[in-house]
Amino acid sequence: MSTKKFLAVFDGLKYSPGTTAYAIEFARMADAYVAGAFLDDFTYHSYSLKSHSYAKLLTEKRQLQEHDILTRDQSVKEFKKTCDKAGIEHAIHHDRSIAAREAIYESVYADMLVVNKNETFTQYEQHVPTSFLQEILAGSECPVMVVPPDYKPINKIVILYDGEPASVYAVKLFSYLFPAARQLPVEVITVKPYKANHHVPESHLVKELINRHFNNVSYTVAEGEPKREIPQLLKFREQNEIVVLGSYQRSEISRWLKPSMADLLMYELKTPLFISHR
Repeated sequence: MSTKKFLAVFDGLKYSPGTTAYAIEFARMADAYVAGAFLDDFTYHSYSLKSHSYAKLLTEKRQLQEHDILTRDQSVKEFKKTCDKAGIEHAIHHDRSIAAREAIYESVYADMLVVNKNETFTQYEQHVPTSFLQEILAGSECPVMVVPPDYKPINKIVILYDGEPASVYAVKLFSYLFPAARQLPVEVITVKPYKANHHVPESHLVKELINRHFNNVSYTVAEGEPKREIPQLLKFREQNEIVVLGSYQRSEISRWLKPSMADLLMYELKTPLFISHR
């Protein structure tokens, strides 16, 4: 029996095979069960009410609704087929209320939530991070793994460490969920102000902790402004890394005025982000 539960979130009208592929890899790494949460939001359809006249909508509404039902059913079948083929224990959840609200509610009962960074649960594209994703990250009751649409096998872990408790908490949570990741190469990145010393903050203590959880660890200390330097350090790498970083939970006004590191990395990188908050 699997020892953990991962919640993979899907828009059944725009199914993401990449989310399924990543969820399966994470489940294998963590010995986890995958619950596929298909958020069949009753306010969201594939068709636009504005693009139909009232008379046309009356005559075609049933056909349009049936098309959405069939599309969502096919998405569930694809998820189940892929999990069965991979031999991953899984379940299907249908949540028919407001999408973000249902995902946050289910996160209370999960060890980790997996979601595509492009999910919107609208008919329209949005800039990354989307409003749906921002709401999930701010409200989730478990860590969130934000994944790109195209799957690549994981071959490295990057830990962003700034000396704050939130970044240490993220390391501990990630290592508890993924004990098998200790075999992967790990790079700990710290960015400090210009002309500061090049020592890792609380070096002895953090190395004592991280070196217990991972076998092959290197440390990089760079100079500059973290929100500028970290995306530049990671953007052009060839490895498919998981980037581990801490706290996201801030007020809506704060997120609007000042993008977080997670916001910037979601926009700049094509790699999974493990995001936690205390």
